[in-house]
Amino acid sequence: MCYNCGCGLPNDPMGKKTVSEGGPSLVEDDIKKMSEGWGMSVEESKKNMLEMLQKQIGKK
Repeated sequence: MCYNCGCGLPNDPMGKKTVSEGGPSLVEDDIKKMSEGWGMSVEESKKNMLEMLQKQIGKK
């Protein structure tokens, strides 16, 4: 869940359901599933997410 809480454990949902299970914890497997659904690599998806997040954070 490190994508949510910053714990540094990208595959640990911290006892909660993952996003793909309808829960609040975004884990590495969720990003993999999203990437596959779009026909993209995980690296490409993360790059796109990073660019978008940097823009969003810069707006504050």
